[in-house]
Amino acid sequence: MHKCPNVEVCAPMPNCTVTKIENPTTDFYKTLYRSVGKDLLWVDRLMMGEEELRQIIQHSKMDIYVLYVDGKPAGFTEFDRRKSDDVEIVYFGLTPEFIGRGLGKFLLHWSVQKIWEHNPARLWLHTCELDHKAAIPNYLKAGFKMYKEAIIQQPLPSEDADHFTK
Repeated sequence: MHKCPNVEVCAPMPNCTVTKIENPTTDFYKTLYRSVGKDLLWVDRLMMGEEELRQIIQHSKMDIYVLYVDGKPAGFTEFDRRKSDDVEIVYFGLTPEFIGRGLGKFLLHWSVQKIWEHNPARLWLHTCELDHKAAIPNYLKAGFKMYKEAIIQQPLPSEDADHFTK
């Protein structure tokens, strides 16, 4: 995405708030990460050492926002602004109980608008076949364009691996 789309961002239900998490603890972050990523086999951040993870998530150009519905975490979005004029949505997703309520569309559009406040030259993200089936259609509707498609094979951890439960 090279320009901010003109999209109205409206919460799909009452009592939705998006809150920036300043200097999250690694425990808080891992709980959030697991709650969204367990079924999607997210493990990258769980395999990092505590100090490496802390340095990333507490960096001044890493933005982590949590979507709350009625005070309960429903998902999160994480932006990486550390590289020149590009911003990457590094992680984005909802907890399983909040999928299918229009919250993914809302959080994605909210994220795109928030990122464009920084005037990047480019906004981008990665997705894969393990992501929710609505991910790519949602990204395209939000204004993203396919840039590159590749097949990368990587072994997947078993769902009972220590990374999911630590």
